Formats: sequence, C-alpha cells, structure tokens
Amino acid sequence: MLRWITAGESHGPAIVAVLDGLPSGVEVATPDLARDLARRRLGYGRGARMSFEADEIELTGGVRLGVTMGGPVAVRIGNTEWPKWETVMSADPVDPDLLAEQARNAPLTRPRPGHADLAGMQKYDVDDARPILERASARETAARVAIGAVARAFLRQALGVELLSHVVSIGSVAAPAGVIPRPGDEEHVDASPVRCLDDAASAAMVAEIDATKKAGDTLGGVVEVVAYGLPPGLGSHAQGDRRLDAKLAAALMGIQAIKGVEVGDGFELARIRGSQAHDEIVRDADGAIRRVSARSGGTEGGMSTGELLRVRAAMKPISTVPRALSTVDTATGEPAVAINQRSDVCAVPAAGVVAEAMVALVLAEAALEKFGGDSVRETRRNAAAYLTRLTERGLTPAPAVETERVT
Repeated sequence: MLRWITAGESHGPAIVAVLDGLPSGVEVATPDLARDLARRRLGYGRGARMSFEADEIELTGGVRLGVTMGGPVAVRIGNTEWPKWETVMSADPVDPDLLAEQARNAPLTRPRPGHADLAGMQKYDVDDARPILERASARETAARVAIGAVARAFLRQALGVELLSHVVSIGSVAAPAGVIPRPGDEEHVDASPVRCLDDAASAAMVAEIDATKKAGDTLGGVVEVVAYGLPPGLGSHAQGDRRLDAKLAAALMGIQAIKGVEVGDGFELARIRGSQAHDEIVRDADGAIRRVSARSGGTEGGMSTGELLRVRAAMKPISTVPRALSTVDTATGEPAVAINQRSDVCAVPAAGVVAEAMVALVLAEAALEKFGGDSVRETRRNAAAYLTRLTERGLTPAPAVETERVT
C-alpha cells in the first residue's frame, strides 16, 4: 500500500515528505524532483515572493545511486529564508524579551476571509493566526510535488503511463474546447506564461491577469490533468472509498484553494440527456475494445477504462486580495481589514503542476493495489500478464486517443 505524508511550515526550516510503499528499482534522482519544483514556480501573475523562496531539494532516504531501494522515500525542501525566521519560528522556547524585539512576532489577529485563519484559531484555541497560516500555506504543496515526481517515475517505468497538466481557464478566459495536450507537449505547455496549450487563449489569459492586477484583485481558474496509457481496471466498484474517481476527487480537493473537481465532462453531463452522455462501446478495426466518445473521462463504475483519463480542478481566486477584505480583529472585537501576506494575482498555472503530482500519487497507489510488486520489474511483469490475459479473452483495450498538437 502506498502512503505519503508531509510536514513543516511555510517559514520553518524545511518542508519534508515521506512516500512509503514504493517498490525498489524505480530510477529517480534529485534533478527529477527539482525539475517539477521549478515547474511549480512557473506562471504569470505570481508575486515577488516566488523570486526569493528558492527550493533546496534533498533526497534523504529510500534512494541509492539514483534507484529506489524499497524503503520509504524521504525528501527535504529547505527554506532559504529560514535565517530571517529562526527566532520567531523556533521549535524550542525563546527568551520572551528576544521575541518581543522581532517585528515578525507581532500577533496576527485579523483573519483573512477565504483562508484557514479564523476556523483554525477557533479549532486549535489560539489567539494568533500564525500557527494556522504557517501550515495551511500552499508552500506545503512543494513537498507533494516532490514525491509526485517519484510517483510519476514509477508510473512511467512500470506501466508506460504519461501524465500532463494544462490550464483550461483563468477567470472568464477559456481555452477552446477539446484542446488537450499529448505526450511530448509538456515543453510547449510550460513555455506558455500561464501553462495553456492554446497560444491565443494564453495571450488572452495574460491580458486578463494584467487587467485584474491593475484593478487590485485576484483570479482563479480551472486546470486539467490527463493520463495516457492507463490499463483498465484500476480502482474498484466494490466500495465507495476504493473508487478511482473518488480517490482522485479527494486528492485534488485536498489542494489548497481547490473548490471543485470533475472527471471527464463532469458537470456538463448533468445538463444533457443520457443518450448523449454515455460513451458507447465498439470494437475497432484492430479488434480492440474502445469507447466512441470520451465524456466519462476514462473512468466507469469507479474503475479506469483504459481510455484517456481526464480530471479537472477549479481553483478559487487567491484569498488575499490587495485591496483588503473586511474582517474582525479578534483581539479587540472591532471591524478591521484583513492582513496581507502575499502579492500574487493568480496561481492557477502552479496549481496544475500540483494537481499533476496528486493524480500521479493516486494512480501509483491504484496501480500497486491492482498489480502489487516489491520491485518495479515485478509490477511491470504482473501488469503485462494482466494485459495478455485481456487479449486472450478478446478484451484488449485500445490505446488512449491522442489529440492533434495545437500551436
């Protein structure tokens, strides 16, 4: 069983993650993780903080000479700003007089609407939002992106699965329907300032961000993750918590600021009739089983179908609005304006990279549940035997359909 956990605070010494249950023999190294962390930092509309919050990545366990050993994979992402915070965020007690000299130690008593601040202060019986926002911060997603890179390497090497993400919409600007990246398009997507595959939509999104920044506001949007090469049968219909789409939805909803998830055409299916909504099944010219359409997004009955997996996540606008929203000062009980902790206008492009990592982790877990294996060779062999058996039964799945490249 694949398990993962992260720890650490936004302004602490480091964010750490542990990925347990990964087979031995997966080829992965620090540059692979650093590459995805760099992709997480991409995106038009980010504030100055991205320029000085560097990622100091270190693999501290589970990997030897670029190959996993079968034990827990441990990752540490150091905070280059730690020297500025080591007194205020010290794990050990600090002299009260020394703390009093630190401007950064001033209590944060004006909780920000849309953040974890107020609910966290209520839940954990604290009078300062600092202990809440430090852990609730999206900085934590760096750890998930790092171990997601390990999960992606496993999926590629064990099953030949390729994952990509892209931005579908930012604010009111949307890419053309049906524009989906295929393997090999990642560089093109990442070259876009907003990680959108369609160049015209990308330019319009940049203009939307510029206008929103000028207005002193923020933007959200929708990202999509696609997976090519998944075999059918990952997940299960037998229990609700084992359904692949349920696991994907939970993982994506667990990303900070995500407020909605859909698989395939999702919400659009609720607006059309059943005769139009379902993917009819045919046998193609090569004798393989395939769906005529792809509205279900690659899952049926809580299991993968072998078709292209498509899942989308909707990110709300950044909650810290530059023109400051109304709140209450919990120290005085008086009306106030919310504290302003950052200056981003839009973080949707980065959300796509985080979503990609979470989908990778869920699919890796589902693959190991289905095929097992203490080494990547064993998992690969088990998966190959399963696909051979499908062929013997006349149920060979057709390859996922790749769309035409959009330039």
